[in-house]
Amino acid sequence: MTETPVIRVVDDDQGFRSAIGRLLRTAGYEVREYASAGALLLADEEQTPGCVLLDMKMPGPSGLDLQEALAKRDRKLPIIFLTAYADVRNSVRAMKAGAMDFLAKPVKRDALLATVRAALARDEERRESREHVRELRARFEALSPREREVLRHVVAGRLNKQIASAIGAAERTVKAHRAHVMAKMQASSVAELVRAYDLLAASSAGVAEPGAAAARPQPSAG
Repeated sequence: MTETPVIRVVDDDQGFRSAIGRLLRTAGYEVREYASAGALLLADEEQTPGCVLLDMKMPGPSGLDLQEALAKRDRKLPIIFLTAYADVRNSVRAMKAGAMDFLAKPVKRDALLATVRAALARDEERRESREHVRELRARFEALSPREREVLRHVVAGRLNKQIASAIGAAERTVKAHRAHVMAKMQASSVAELVRAYDLLAASSAGVAEPGAAAARPQPSAG
């Protein structure tokens, strides 16, 4: 990470919150403490990497409410619940909503630090993935309309002569467009081009034809 990750500790118990903060700072982490869900939502820097250590039950919005609010803001920080009130229903709800783990209070130091390390690794991986998608989107946007059309045919596994017939162009013209697509998308092979295209489609980047990925045969080198 180029930016120092921050561990957000959200708990209405000041003594517990301070103790966790000291433990994490001693381990070398930057920590911000919040007494409520609302305090984090109002004060937190959205783009700062890290994770959230979150109490389940608090006065006002609960930990589950905060998890839902962060999801609606598209803030994908890994969430670790720290709670003395875990139950099956709430645990299942939180895990389905993407919680990384549940730790029971009082939490053991080694278990906490191991979970935090895993959460920060997941956050870094997600951020790198989002950055990669942004780069792919910029490359896709640099394609001309005809190049995008050729790209869709290429990832559908069609040969140059088939593409030429479909778009009403000479085969040599298709070859030129195809070369431009490979260069602009920075793909060294058709397989790499297909992976990039599928990643954009999966990220709701709006590049795929309906059902194209599911029905696509293996791409041909022709």
